[in-house]
Amino acid sequence: MRLVSCLTAIALAAAAGPVFAQDASTTPPTAPATLDVGGDSVTIGAGGIYLNDYEGSDHYVWRVGPGAIGSVGGFNFIVAGNRASVDLIPDKPGPGWDIQAGPVGVLNFNRSILKNIDDPRVRALGKRSTALEVGGYVGIGRTGVVTSDYDRLSLSVSYRKGVTGAHRAGIWTPTINYFTPLSRKTAVGLFASADYAERGYGKAYFDVDAAQSLASGLPVFTTRKGWKDWSAGAIGTVALTGDLLHGFKIVGGATYTRLLNDFARSPVVSIAGDRNQWIGMLGLAYTF
Repeated sequence: MRLVSCLTAIALAAAAGPVFAQDASTTPPTAPATLDVGGDSVTIGAGGIYLNDYEGSDHYVWRVGPGAIGSVGGFNFIVAGNRASVDLIPDKPGPGWDIQAGPVGVLNFNRSILKNIDDPRVRALGKRSTALEVGGYVGIGRTGVVTSDYDRLSLSVSYRKGVTGAHRAGIWTPTINYFTPLSRKTAVGLFASADYAERGYGKAYFDVDAAQSLASGLPVFTTRKGWKDWSAGAIGTVALTGDLLHGFKIVGGATYTRLLNDFARSPVVSIAGDRNQWIGMLGLAYTF
């Protein structure tokens, strides 16, 4: 599911505070001058994720999400569960501006495993094929914004389109992120985003046709394209060994998402689920 990948990526981004620091060839303000911030950095981790059964569900379960994030040769990448992206424009050292652009790929598992859905009415709507969504993103970021030379603010917009599976629709996602190290061992971040979905996405996951209505008891509904949701959340990481640039760390995060317009009015959400969506994550990561 998209929600799984988003939170996993966010949590690993928090775990990978060193990635952001090394992008600017800097260290947190309280770090000693001898702290090595040169070279590449990779963070790998896994965590327990508390999330809903499907997009719009009001039933939650714990699952495990793995991932990795890093910077190699100045190129940043994220592999988070079912999502991967690469920034193909290498960062320059030191505080300042940087431009971001690269490919994005997502495997959307939403409602593809019926046994994972608690509500029998939604199960009766039928299984969806796993969708492969591919596209790209562009953005701009600045290191050294508010608290020090080491905090980072970035703005980006991505577009991905289903090319196989449940839908062939496009999804636009503008995003804003703010990340700051508080010391050598702790860092926090805030983020917000929104999704604009084309008609095919609503048809795949939020429509109820006549046959589905008869099978599930939910009323017939047709979803129009439009803004699907907005999300906001917070992240944090605390180093257990070493510091933000090396060693083990605990990562955690929480996200609130509110479904909008026809996506919220769909009986899959308004009757069987809830327009208010929550996700929590707590895990362990290692940076080397």
